[in-house]
Amino acid sequence: MASLLKKEALLTRGSYYEASVERAPAFSPLDGRIMADVCVVGGGYAGLSAALELAARGYAVALLEAQRVGWGASGRNGGQVIVGYGFGGEDAIEAQLPAEDVKRAWNITVEGVQLLRERIITHAIDCDFVPGYLTLAVNARKARALQARLSHMARAYDYPMQSIAPDDIGNWIASERFHGGAFDPKSGHLHPLKYCLGLAGAASAANVRIFENSAVIHLDQGGKPVVRTAQGEVVCDFVVLAGNVYLGEYSSTVAPELAPRIMPVGTYIIATERMAQERANRLIRGRAAASDTNHVLDYFRLSADGRMLFGGGESYSTTTPHNLAARIRQRMLGVFPQLADLSVTHTWGGFVDVTMNHAPDFGRLGNYIYYLQGFSGHGLALAGMAGKLVAEAIAGQAERFDLLTRIKHRSFPGGALLRMPALVLGMLYYQLLDLF
Repeated sequence: MASLLKKEALLTRGSYYEASVERAPAFSPLDGRIMADVCVVGGGYAGLSAALELAARGYAVALLEAQRVGWGASGRNGGQVIVGYGFGGEDAIEAQLPAEDVKRAWNITVEGVQLLRERIITHAIDCDFVPGYLTLAVNARKARALQARLSHMARAYDYPMQSIAPDDIGNWIASERFHGGAFDPKSGHLHPLKYCLGLAGAASAANVRIFENSAVIHLDQGGKPVVRTAQGEVVCDFVVLAGNVYLGEYSSTVAPELAPRIMPVGTYIIATERMAQERANRLIRGRAAASDTNHVLDYFRLSADGRMLFGGGESYSTTTPHNLAARIRQRMLGVFPQLADLSVTHTWGGFVDVTMNHAPDFGRLGNYIYYLQGFSGHGLALAGMAGKLVAEAIAGQAERFDLLTRIKHRSFPGGALLRMPALVLGMLYYQLLDLF
């Protein structure tokens, strides 16, 4: 195992999400040679969504997951279901595409939230979904910038959100930290692992063959694709690579050209002990999810059983910060000092895949291999939609997939050895900006 996987193993042990689900027995590893129309690599939202959509179109699908379904970011993220793209991603798209295509790209993310909500109903996925999302500004300058952004979204995307003035913010959140905000009733939050496992159950019921503990170690790209694991291989017509930052962790020969365009960014979360539901309800109006607008942001929400789930403190070095629980708890108390009596029961984290411009990186390697990566913190809704787009493309309706493949991406500077130190310096710069 490469170093990223060893660090991930330490971060999975304290996961509240894993502690609050009862997994079904594991799917068997791939053993021997099988045939499929499509081989999907990765058992997170993007891979499971692609498999589900392809099966609905009549394709025979095999899905290979190196660990367990939902082991990576899909099972350990903040649980926030948000329209749009990562911080700065929309600016990159606006700079590269004409206005009508910019709006089409935005609407894909809106459909992604709708698709998630439809799947919860269609497949009876019990995942604690709650509608509503708050974006919060910590000072007057950032509140003005947020209001300008709201005006732009209403004008360019025809997507209005409710503005929250300084004299009204106290009616939305029981915190004195924020100066203003915005409310989006369409976005929301859920238990991310429950949702991921629900997608896996739906895919399996649709006759997708899922193989866990089946890391891909080689991909033959010449002619008919062959995807190889340590114990077997899948011969197929198409491949969908949805492993994100983990593709190169098991072998350096699986699409190495993709790795320089994404960076693993660590994000960390704590869960408090349970509160009485009345107390929890007083903290955030409607129990909406929330985040601030800082470059290094805090994000938080209430769990169904009355815990505060609070995340923040991104790391671009892949090194887990010291005294992690205490550090995030201190950030939480900066927002909610009234929670000082609550102990932290769970601390965990993981790595999300971020591109240089925070826009998604979708495309093809040759004619038969598709890839989905670079969700940049917006994967809960966008990755599910990515699976639908790639299924459309394989079925011959590639217009929407090709729209997003037109977004240009650059490799991170510094190569394999120097890009992380450079990004750590960049993060320090953004932390300084957040002070003003």
